[in-house]
Amino acid sequence: MSRALVLNATFEPLCVVSDRRAVVLVLGETAEMLHASDALMHSAHLVMAVPSVVRLRRFVRVPYRWSTPLNRRAIFARDGHRCQYCDGPAESIDHVVPRSRGGAHAWDNVVAACRPCNVRKRDRLLEETSMRLRRQPCEPRGTSWLTFAVGSVPDTWTPYLQIAA
Repeated sequence: MSRALVLNATFEPLCVVSDRRAVVLVLGETAEMLHASDALMHSAHLVMAVPSVVRLRRFVRVPYRWSTPLNRRAIFARDGHRCQYCDGPAESIDHVVPRSRGGAHAWDNVVAACRPCNVRKRDRLLEETSMRLRRQPCEPRGTSWLTFAVGSVPDTWTPYLQIAA
């Protein structure tokens, strides 16, 4: 199933929706199609190109700043699927300050790790080991939530994401 980027009336990225929802937004005149994908959607009386990028006709006020959800997939994407201790391929996640020692399950305390590094660190603090972090963990900012939502960003989306960043 393909996806479509939904932009606010001010061209600010709002969310990613299914191709079917994007067609409904365009047909209901709630949004206008800015870019079409190669796919077509057929009905009994209509054939329509599936939108890749749509822009809402009316401005939608976003009452809060959307934060990226903390999950395994997002951590691997943030860290490039590399272990933050040895730069090998990551297979698991590790809490820098172990939860058994009062560490939180938060963006600034969770990193991707390979299994040998995770086993070697165990439930110890970094100061108690000879291991060092390659990069300090932090919460992703800007439009990086799109990468976590869809995996890879299509080329037609990049001009609109650069405006927002």
